[in-house]
Amino acid sequence: MPHQSTAKKVAVVGAGAAGLVAARELRKEGHDVMVFERGTQLGGSWVYSSEVESDPLGLDPTRKIVESSLYASLRTNLPREVMGFRDFPFVPSGKPDRDSRRFPAHQEVLRYLEDFACEFGLNELICCQTEVTYVGLETDGKWMVKSRRIGGAEGCQVTGTYDAVVVCSGHYTEPRVADNIPGIDLWPGRQIHSHNYRTPGPYQDQVVVLIGLSVSALDISRDIAVSAKEVHITTRSEAAGKLGKFGKHPIYDNLWLHSMIEKAHEDGRVSFQDGSEVLANVILHCTGYKQHYPFLHTSGAVSVDDNRVGPLFKHVFPPALAPGLSFVGVPSFVVPFFLFELQSKWITGILSGRISLPSEEKMMEDIEAFYSKLEVEGVPKRYTHQIHDIKKLFVPFEYEDWLAAESGCPPPEEWRKNMFYGTIVRTLNQPATCLDEWVDEDLVLQAHQDFMQYLSAAVAASAL
Repeated sequence: MPHQSTAKKVAVVGAGAAGLVAARELRKEGHDVMVFERGTQLGGSWVYSSEVESDPLGLDPTRKIVESSLYASLRTNLPREVMGFRDFPFVPSGKPDRDSRRFPAHQEVLRYLEDFACEFGLNELICCQTEVTYVGLETDGKWMVKSRRIGGAEGCQVTGTYDAVVVCSGHYTEPRVADNIPGIDLWPGRQIHSHNYRTPGPYQDQVVVLIGLSVSALDISRDIAVSAKEVHITTRSEAAGKLGKFGKHPIYDNLWLHSMIEKAHEDGRVSFQDGSEVLANVILHCTGYKQHYPFLHTSGAVSVDDNRVGPLFKHVFPPALAPGLSFVGVPSFVVPFFLFELQSKWITGILSGRISLPSEEKMMEDIEAFYSKLEVEGVPKRYTHQIHDIKKLFVPFEYEDWLAAESGCPPPEEWRKNMFYGTIVRTLNQPATCLDEWVDEDLVLQAHQDFMQYLSAAVAASAL
């Protein structure tokens, strides 16, 4: 427990998985913590709502924001063992009303987070239905946080000052849509972003063009295919033709993979760069989300440029404002809960004075070197915070290893690494069955074997 003089008054923005574990780590070291949550309950992106936004593409800035991006059938795409916090494993509870599957439905993840909050006494720290409207640095070095009670009187706002602010607000509420598609503005069909997708019923007997090839895009395409007449997935890769790996499954014989859309026509046709075309009813944008922090007022010290939040030292601290302002959960393509835990331990140690940050100049040098490396490698700016790359498996968990070392805790377990990469490989190779085919006895061993086989094949391919 730190000395009283090191205790800080800290505001945490968001009560999802990142905000909960940040609050736990901060409180564990004696900091005075308050968590602001816009929703009606804790859980963040794991709280399901059947409600959708009035603007299905999410472009209208005046629309009522719906926090949830979950669809009804969603299950985790990582094994529960990998997802859990270290000292609070995500194991089946054994209760009859719970989901004991290795890849459980979203309701089970929410229950896990509720159990976590209860176990560590976090509920008393959370102010639900409270939207943070302003975060800014004052001349005395304190942080002003303004918030309003959702559903309260118009103009009713509460102001408080804090030693530090930890931003854990997530990045799954501001849709990013495909742009520069010729003719899209005059195309007569319905367009929707996956943020507003819930169930396949509305797509009964329709022809759907789905833009994107991420894990969630593949998941939603399979969900829709049960009801839709046809689902046509578009990708920027050169692959085209019938999607054979789905075609082998009788449920998914109405799924096709195409190159990117070449043009959308006024008569409802959608033509692809591979020369094919379809008469479509719906274009579904599974194109991800924008990093979005409308409450932050930093006079340009932190900005978002093509989804690059920066400058951030190790994706967490803006050098000019460190350690008073930090972010948990900006990175993508990670084991999320585990990463949140490591980032929170590092932030807490710095605020407690146990860990030191480099100087502002040194942090900026590190960031500039990182940006230069990405540019040399041809990595688009929007992928700045993508931590893992399936094409670069020789340095798995390098970032997590670094965070653990800085925080003075054990590095990520080998079984966690193997299960993470093994799951990715199985998702790519067996998307229709990968969630239900593993058994306890061969789980870690099989994950390791899948990973090593994929790595060997990648090495052989690169040598050709």
